[in-house]
Amino acid sequence: MPRIEAFAMPSDVDRQIQRSAELLQRVSARQLHRRARSAGRRVKRGATYAFVSVAAILLLSIIWALVTPIGFAGVMLTGLAMLIAVVASVAFSGERAMEAVELNRTDLLTLPAATERWLEGQRRALPAPAMMLLDRIGERLEGLAPQLQSLNPREPAAVEVRALLSEHLPQLVDGYRSIPPELRRVERNGRLPDRQLLDGLSLIEREIGEMTESLASGDLDRFAAHGRYLELRYDDPEEIG
Repeated sequence: MPRIEAFAMPSDVDRQIQRSAELLQRVSARQLHRRARSAGRRVKRGATYAFVSVAAILLLSIIWALVTPIGFAGVMLTGLAMLIAVVASVAFSGERAMEAVELNRTDLLTLPAATERWLEGQRRALPAPAMMLLDRIGERLEGLAPQLQSLNPREPAAVEVRALLSEHLPQLVDGYRSIPPELRRVERNGRLPDRQLLDGLSLIEREIGEMTESLASGDLDRFAAHGRYLELRYDDPEEIG
């Protein structure tokens, strides 16, 4: 009699483990990409600062030599100044922390990148469960940026995008940060600040995705519905604080 081999069907637990592993892999890849991009920007800034500093020192040395002989001591002093300039350029090439108020003055085309940079500066102040949401928002922002290339900054759709990224999102995060850490897991008016933050970030992540789809399909009328998204979270964006 032929032997019938039994094949184990994947259980819900197996599927959940697989989905979690895939999500972790995507998040890890994004973190590596983010760190590599940040390191690349830092190297570029450091190289620029070093080049400008060394060029300025060389120019001053030439002028000095034309006025009076600088001698061996002058050459050594010039070399030491160049070395200090290079070290200082590398040390001070880190990215400056971006303030939320700067987002209002940012050009629409660069607003998604500026918002992502601002969010990076908020990571240490937010709870661990929010990190995955920040990564997903970052992915959404990268997808939104190309869709803004042909959008008139004065159109209602552009106004909605700017309001979401430069007003509602910072208000949500700043409102949470204004709460003392010991009170963030204490229920207030039937709501937990930690839970409110996660729900708000999740909702904003979905809104960015829907806005991107609307822009990609040319259906700008759908933006009229986006103005009501805050009602699903809380009446006042600053209430969380």
